[in-house]
Amino acid sequence: MAKLELTLSGDFDAILQKIECGILNGSISASLEERSDMLVGGARCSVRVFERYSYAGGNRVSLNVTLFKNENTICLCAVTAGGSQAMFFKINKWGEEAFLDKLKEVLYDVN
Repeated sequence: MAKLELTLSGDFDAILQKIECGILNGSISASLEERSDMLVGGARCSVRVFERYSYAGGNRVSLNVTLFKNENTICLCAVTAGGSQAMFFKINKWGEEAFLDKLKEVLYDVN
């Protein structure tokens, strides 16, 4: 597993749109598997689960992105999973790291 946590500034909807487009356009095998959007009081939370094929690992890897906004603070937590073929321990995490690196590229212009 690989994880990224950031505090961002800007427009919540624009950031979310940039993440979705950047991930889906960043890999021919990327797909948006599921989404959830919640609004409670003044707080917003959006969850996106992406998946793509990892050529390095020879399997599919998922990227779960949670974007949370409360007042003027936007927090992002991204976690990858599924990047190993071993039964009891992880042999490699190349696919997971590469998927997270793609998100970092997308977010580079946001903050």
